[in-house]
Amino acid sequence: MKQVVKVAVAVVMFVAATGFIQAQHKTAHINVSELLQQMPEMKAAQAELKKLQETYQADIKSSLDELQNKFTQYNNEASSMSQEENQKRALELQGFERNIGEAQQAAQQELAKKQQELFDPISKKAKAAIEKVAAAQGFQYVLDSSPGSGVIVATGKDLLADVKQELGF
Repeated sequence: MKQVVKVAVAVVMFVAATGFIQAQHKTAHINVSELLQQMPEMKAAQAELKKLQETYQADIKSSLDELQNKFTQYNNEASSMSQEENQKRALELQGFERNIGEAQQAAQQELAKKQQELFDPISKKAKAAIEKVAAAQGFQYVLDSSPGSGVIVATGKDLLADVKQELGF
């Protein structure tokens, strides 16, 4: 009889432990990259960034064209100018070229700053929606199943549709 009680207690403890372990590992996944790309706010932010980038590119192209024109002009006039004047012109062109390089770097920094300024609130909104849906459905862990994120198998619950519904699209 003692054997039966011991076996019964062991079975009950095994079942309880298995249930406890399963409760501890309730996980879901979501492709965060896909979610962000589908958010209307992200599409608007990307359009704004593209417009800003095109503006910077046009300004830089204009400056490069001006540099090329000066270079051609100075090169054509070089034989009729003194060596001292040609050296001044060469320094002028170098300074102009350096200014263009600095403008390119400043444009890249401004684009990166604007991208962060636009994308941070969108990312926070997506994260809040993911957390809300996960909590409502009882998930303790939500893995990012975006390609390259480290998730190899994502066969659990996919929260993408639920989070999109939470965000209203």
